[in-house]
Amino acid sequence: MTYETLLCDIRDHILTITLNRPDRMNAFTTPMAHEIIDALKAADDNDDVRAIVFTGAGRAYCAGADLGSGSATFDYGQASETADIRDTGGLVTLAMYNCKKPLIGAINGAAVGIGATMTLPMDIRLASDKARFGFVFARRGIVPEAASSWFLPRIVGISQAMEWCMKGHVFGAEEALAGGLVKSVHPEDQLLEAAYVIARDIAENAAPVSVALTRQMLWRMLGANHPMEAHQIDSRGVYYRGKQADAQEGVMSFIEKRPAHFTNTVSQDMPEFFPWWEEPKFK
Repeated sequence: MTYETLLCDIRDHILTITLNRPDRMNAFTTPMAHEIIDALKAADDNDDVRAIVFTGAGRAYCAGADLGSGSATFDYGQASETADIRDTGGLVTLAMYNCKKPLIGAINGAAVGIGATMTLPMDIRLASDKARFGFVFARRGIVPEAASSWFLPRIVGISQAMEWCMKGHVFGAEEALAGGLVKSVHPEDQLLEAAYVIARDIAENAAPVSVALTRQMLWRMLGANHPMEAHQIDSRGVYYRGKQADAQEGVMSFIEKRPAHFTNTVSQDMPEFFPWWEEPKFK
């Protein structure tokens, strides 16, 4: 995979996606959005990829939208307010949300605006001790984007989400850790390896189809109206997976005290009810 705004590298079943506009602090552009979406789709279709790590080149993760257009940056011109307007950041975060592979953020520096909101659909976020975060939209005269009004309260709680979004200030890694936005904070030179430790553990020890199903089960159930919805999907998942080779291998590897070798693949062996949320009774 070759892109203009990203670097992509696959090693040990881990895809590393590096935002690569270091001269602009990896500022977000429409081409970058399309390339991230394309890279995620390619990863979904590639069974060699079992986990994805996001990071940034240079001293920033992503300093926000590229403001090269000046005061017109957020002006959508003559588009009707009733039209199906979709912000570019939201296209990216929804692509992340729909991804079948686990996403890990190694936030190495400034993550402001879309640089912060694009990390929210990631399953695990780690930060460098030099990282800075900011949901700065109110200070730019706009509102949160990239579906962050859905993601952020579910990750950190409504009170913390309100404070960060209404104040719009930029805060450090320790505040992000205290508020539950990131799992841990690391020295800059140890951040990527810390992310790879988690990614390798998933890639080497977990069944890819189980990981793909589990990722969607947990995210989708955040919006469920009743635990019965989770019970229905849990039951279907256990029944389906229980008949597959991976379940037999998981049990036998435990009994025989050896590493498991899972053979079911995301490209070929997802259950027939996936994606269940598109069924009429789940809409």
